Formats: sequence, C-alpha cells, structure tokens
Amino acid sequence: QVQLAESGGGLVQAGGSLRLSCVASGRALSMYNIGWFRQAPGKARQFVAAIHWSGDSTYYGESVKGRCAISRDSAENTVYLRIDNLEFEDTAIYYCGADDRRGWVPWADEYAYWGQGTQVTVSS
Repeated sequence: QVQLAESGGGLVQAGGSLRLSCVASGRALSMYNIGWFRQAPGKARQFVAAIHWSGDSTYYGESVKGRCAISRDSAENTVYLRIDNLEFEDTAIYYCGADDRRGWVPWADEYAYWGQGTQVTVSS
C-alpha cells in the first residue's frame, strides 16, 4: 500500500507560481496513476491534473490548462504540480491521489489512495 504526502502549499500573490510535491512511501509511485485535485471551501473536489503510470500521458482540468504542468521524478518517488499565473480562484486545499486499478479515469474523484492535502492561498 502506498502512502502519499503533499507539500509546497502556502500564501502566494496572484500572478505568481508555485510547485507542489506529492511524495510517496511504501511503494514506487511509478506503479500508479497519479492525480491532483483541489477543494475550495463549500465546493466539490475538482480535478486539476493527472499523469499515467507510464509517464507517457498527462491530463489537465479546464481551469488550469495552459498554465499547469504535472511531472514525475521516479528517483525521488515524487510527482510535482506546477501552476503559473496563479489566480484567486486557485485558492484551495490540493490533494494528490494514486490509483492502480483497471478502468482508471484521470478526472474521476475515485482514486484508491489520498494524501492529507496542502493549503494554497492566493492573495489578490
């Protein structure tokens, strides 16, 4: 079983950038499809980005497309999420999820394993 831990959140000014990390322990991250989601107060969890276990395919939510990049460092057992041109609406708790089951849908909020989340606050 894999354990996930997110980090890198904090207070950022609008227009700035940040890079979040999702570090895995227990098993290699390269065995899993990894997704990033976020949840703002009073709202449902929203898909941000995902990467296939092979590293060959990436997926992005409409709200971040064009200013977001997901990447993986297998040696560090870490998946990164970088978001540029941050907007106030990006304020949320960001979670990473891992899934190794058949029929994985990147944007479906149904990952088998989740981290505890990291808070991102964008000041306008």
